Parts: sequence; C-alpha cells; structure tokens
Amino acid sequence: MTTRERRIATVPGFVALAGLLVVELVAAVVLLAALTGGPGPSGAVVAAAAALAVAGLVAVNGFVIVQPNQAKVAIFLGSYAGSVRTPGFHWVNPLTVRRHVSLRIRNLDTDVLKVNDANGNPIEISAVITWQVHDAAKAVFDVERYEDFVDIQAETAVRHVASVFPYDAYEDRQASLSGSADLVIATLHDDLQERLEVAGVTVLDTRLRRLAFAPEIAADMLRRQQANAVVAARRRIVEGAVGMVDHALASLSERDIVELDEERKAAMVSNLMVVLVSDRGAQPVVNSGSLYT
Repeated sequence: MTTRERRIATVPGFVALAGLLVVELVAAVVLLAALTGGPGPSGAVVAAAAALAVAGLVAVNGFVIVQPNQAKVAIFLGSYAGSVRTPGFHWVNPLTVRRHVSLRIRNLDTDVLKVNDANGNPIEISAVITWQVHDAAKAVFDVERYEDFVDIQAETAVRHVASVFPYDAYEDRQASLSGSADLVIATLHDDLQERLEVAGVTVLDTRLRRLAFAPEIAADMLRRQQANAVVAARRRIVEGAVGMVDHALASLSERDIVELDEERKAAMVSNLMVVLVSDRGAQPVVNSGSLYT
C-alpha cells in the first residue's frame, strides 16, 4: 500500500513558545507558594501546577525548525501523521517522531558500467542523473533508504537502456547509442522515472557521461568504423561522379560539340569515372591523332 503525503497541523513556533513560558511561569509560582510553608493553594491546585510543569517539559519536544527545500515527516504511535514543508519555526504534536527529508535537487553520477549492447558488443557507459524528492512520505515509508534505492535503480536503468540499443547503427534509420542521443536520453529518463515513482522521486534530467567500446574490442571496432566511413565516402564519391559524367555528356550533346557513338561514349564514361573516383591524381595521356586512333 502506497503512502500519500499530507500536511500536519502546526502552531507558529514563537506563539507556542510564548504560551509555554506563561504556563511554566504560572506553574512555578504555584509550586513556589506551596513550598514556602505559609497559607497557599490547595492540594488539587498544586497537583495541577505540577502536571502543567511536566506537560510543559514534554511540549518542548514539539518545536521544529524547517529549512528551505526540506521537510519533516511526523510519525505518531507508528502511524504517519503528516509532513511539515513550510520553512520556519513550528510547533507540532510533541509525541511524534520526526524524520528529516531533503527536497533539494541532487546529482547522481553513476559508475562506469560494462554492458553488452543490443548486438552483444561489450561497451562502457555511465550517466549523470538529476533528481528530486517530490513526496516525502513515499520516500520515507514506501522504500528502504531512498538514496540507496535511487542509486541501484539508476544503475539498473542505465544497464537496461544500453542493452536495448546497438552502439552503432549499421542499417538506415536504425536508432543507436552513439547516433540517437535524444532518443536514448528520453528512453533512459522514462524508464528511470517509472522505477523511482514508488519512492516519490522525480527525475529532472538525464545525460550520458561516458559511452565507449570496452578496451578488449575497441581496436577492432575502430577499424570497423573506419571501414564503414570509407565505404560511405566512396559511395558518396561515386554518386557525385555519376552525376558529373551525366552532366558532361548532356552538355556535349546539347551544344553539339562532338558526336560520339555508343562505344566512344562508354570509353569516355570509363575514363571520366577513373579520373573522378580515383583517390590519386590521374595522369592524362594526350592523343595527338584522331579520336578513333
């Protein structure tokens, strides 16, 4: 059964302090008069004054000071009595036990974790998570040591998200850890928020701090990335070269500069492709004869 936070009735601390001083002063006067030995108050009055003095000492335990962005959770006879969130000096039921809960924004820097991504490749990943307690009652009663709960659930969420996505995308429009940062962060945020809701914690922000291949495969993965980059670059070069050759042939035909049969067009296309696609400077050969020699 989950607990929902509610406010506890309080009395302004200085008002309660003034009333307590008055009660203690009256009780002290009555008791002092009874101890002087002269005609004084009756026994019932003396007993009432003694009870007031004892009650005043117990009431001192009801004073609490709440700092900004902090809360006091009150427990009375094993039951949740309410929380004090308003900063200042307050007086509450002195028979309650109060537990302190910080409502300030905190950062969690997870350890570097070694996890297998969606393709089974070992990677190293860590995250920085910004969180805040929004329900002090849940944080105190629904989980055991909510700070430790946040640490463990954050590590679990990072491991889960790392196993859902591959490190690199090897297919078009495939989400990956390295190429889809916004999607990965949003998935981590939603997963972690779902896990921490039971503890009354709000996840404000998530960011990946480290993302790399594990050392044992880093060199092989680097060569693979380089090969993919070379293939992508070559594909781009070929696409550009085809466009340039097509433009050259179309320009020659439109301007009627030279007429080429299909065989000569094929030879020209071949030569142009070699010149444009080659990764080294081409060495031209000047034909001093006719076009067909």
